[in-house]
Amino acid sequence: MAPSVPTVKLPAGTPLPVIGLGTWKSSPGQVGQAVKDAIDLGYRHFDCAFIYQNEDEIGAAFAEKIKEGVVKREDLFVTSKIWNTFHSNQKVHEAIDKTLAALRFEYLDLLLIHWPFGYKEGGDLFPKDANDKMAHTDVDYVETWKALEEVHKAGKAKNIGLSNFNVEQVQRVVENSTVAPACHQIEVHVYLQNKKLIDFSKSKGMVVVAYSPLGSNDRPKGPGFGDFPAPLEDAVVKKIAAKHKKQPGHVLLKFLLQQDLVVIPKSVSKERLKANLEVFDFTLDNEDLNELQKLDKHGEYRACTMGQDNSHIYYPFDRKYDSSS
Repeated sequence: MAPSVPTVKLPAGTPLPVIGLGTWKSSPGQVGQAVKDAIDLGYRHFDCAFIYQNEDEIGAAFAEKIKEGVVKREDLFVTSKIWNTFHSNQKVHEAIDKTLAALRFEYLDLLLIHWPFGYKEGGDLFPKDANDKMAHTDVDYVETWKALEEVHKAGKAKNIGLSNFNVEQVQRVVENSTVAPACHQIEVHVYLQNKKLIDFSKSKGMVVVAYSPLGSNDRPKGPGFGDFPAPLEDAVVKKIAAKHKKQPGHVLLKFLLQQDLVVIPKSVSKERLKANLEVFDFTLDNEDLNELQKLDKHGEYRACTMGQDNSHIYYPFDRKYDSSS
């Protein structure tokens, strides 16, 4: 029997399972099977995005499982995100229609602005200028947010929110919204604990979703980034895992879940998908939590810097990240 995953409620009352399947960098030909395996294992929360370029395969997997009667559409909680080349009002509406067509849905459960900065619209998804730098636009993310409010009012997204915004940007959206952001999705793991941003987002009524909750081997290397082992290989994490007779991944996920965060680990392995749900039969004690809190490396272990965009007026992170990031 598939395990029952606990839920938290978004401000509008929509239940959100606290563990979902992330689909970033899940390869074509693999992601559809991963989604089907996940549904069979009990997953009901799926995190998607237009830029991942795999929503059509994911939509086919959803359609197959719905046709089989394994799930109904209303059993699923599906998130997608507006990519940087769709920040103007017209393009937001174009983007949501593309995503809904790919996923074969009439609505999303959650729609996010993927990043606060925009790219040149109407061409490549990563457009470059004459100097081979990112071709940016100065579309205000508040305009993008207003378009999301229109999408929400049209019934195409039951909830709307943000991703990768900083404290000041979150505040500005809140001050200029008629529909408050329901969720903030940000990178959070034991090496990047992001406490200030988490606490601020929660203070505004937002549920915080942690992406890359196990860390990432894809993080930038070089000056400004410490030479640390992956969190799964950290000696403290492994010691605590052995203490509880669990795997290091269980400890990393539980550390976030005990902070009332939602986690979306990515995997295409059925064994790993199953293992990621096996986190509800133990509790980290105060000693464990104190040791894990000391592992915070702050920005030195950020997996996703988008450093090529650090010249943009709306770049959300410390601008030390150079163009090679």
